[in-house]
Amino acid sequence: MSDRLLTLVQHLKRSGADYADVRWVKTRSQRVNARDGRIEGISSSETCGIGVRALVRGAWGFAATCSEDASALRGVCDRAVEVARATAIVSPERVRLAPVEPQTGTFTSPCDEDPFDVSLDERIELIGSAVEALRGPSAVAGADGFIDASREEKRFLSTEGADITQHFTYTSAGLNVTVAKDGVVQRRSYPGDTMGAHAAAGYEFVRAMNLTEKAPEITEEALALLKAPLCPSGEKTVILGSHQLALQIHESCGHPTELDRALGDEISLAGGSFLLPEMLGRFEYGSPIVNLTADATSEGGLGTFGWDDEGVPGRRHPLVQNGIFVGYLTSRETAPLLRGYDGPIGGCVRAQDWSSLPLIRMVNINLEPGDAGTLDDLIADTKDGILMDVNQVWSIDDRRLNFQFGCQVAWEIKKGKKTRMLRNPTYQGRTPEFWNSCDAICDESEWKLWGLPHCGKGEPMQLARVGHGTAPARFRKVQVGRR
Repeated sequence: MSDRLLTLVQHLKRSGADYADVRWVKTRSQRVNARDGRIEGISSSETCGIGVRALVRGAWGFAATCSEDASALRGVCDRAVEVARATAIVSPERVRLAPVEPQTGTFTSPCDEDPFDVSLDERIELIGSAVEALRGPSAVAGADGFIDASREEKRFLSTEGADITQHFTYTSAGLNVTVAKDGVVQRRSYPGDTMGAHAAAGYEFVRAMNLTEKAPEITEEALALLKAPLCPSGEKTVILGSHQLALQIHESCGHPTELDRALGDEISLAGGSFLLPEMLGRFEYGSPIVNLTADATSEGGLGTFGWDDEGVPGRRHPLVQNGIFVGYLTSRETAPLLRGYDGPIGGCVRAQDWSSLPLIRMVNINLEPGDAGTLDDLIADTKDGILMDVNQVWSIDDRRLNFQFGCQVAWEIKKGKKTRMLRNPTYQGRTPEFWNSCDAICDESEWKLWGLPHCGKGEPMQLARVGHGTAPARFRKVQVGRR
């Protein structure tokens, strides 16, 4: 296949395309699910194919195939060029790609223990025993868990001379328990929300979760929630745990900084952005301690890579600096549309698979740690507040401005101490006011990189793996309530 891909690039150069790239992707995944004392399912999949982009007279064409036949491969290249020519006839817009240095090289994500070398029997035994450990008390209405492994191999070549090979290994696992009594239903999850925890890592990531040992603790918390009072309503000081804050960052920071949204290209499906280009460099997005970074180099992140799907190197750059909105997530196509923009170009474009057209996607969007010490230190510094963590439900408008989140669990804070547990907590706000109310962020010792595996975007819908690193943080005068 390697020689064939090189031949395709030469074919595209002769086809009349002003620019073209070929992206070969092979993926493999395997998942084990357990529910209520039995193995519910074992699934395995494998797919391989190529996607071809061609730019002709300022218009894109795209085509893809899973065939490895030489004539079919040439045909998909010709089809991409034909689509681009047809689009150029009817499209009033002309694409201009920002210049980048053609890249060559190889990237491999960290993996100490290949998850596909771990026997299926061992994985079945682990998730089965962990779910069984959730099920003890009679109040448990349901218990489930999973272990998942994925591998992705990519090769990217362009008519400009790029030739890049990348290898990714992803693992994930999670547990969920649902308890019910006297009409009250509660759920707790571990180690994150109901989707579990995810990383670009090997099976060592799953082993470190200690699923079976942690299971009884999760059930105990769920049972305690059945007796806990409802979260009070009103304006409160709120501390968000790192998992909840990761989703907050995803929805109210990551998506609005995608430049295609700000330019109106996503409004029909996933909405736009309140962060308009004229606000760049001058808008007070948050308090001075708020620093948000797009970082495709964070070790173990789902949004980490050597190069994106345009062949642009992954990098680290600021989105919000000392509270001021200073950067977007861009592509080679969108960056030139910003007048006077001198920030990084591209490095944020990925496709779901070989059959999908690459889009601007989040990388690892991280809230940089502060100087508030540990979570215990932050609680001790809070006279009256509520600590919330682990998302349960959420909603946000199509400009990523007005939001409401509901968490699995909360604790009341009185005179610097975490006291009684609270159930069904919610909080709401407007993005700029919320981030401007941030007055403390824990330090590096509490910072954790979380993975979100199913970020949806595009039409037709594509899913992408993204990451968010954060430490717990405190927000003043937040409207809280209960579901």
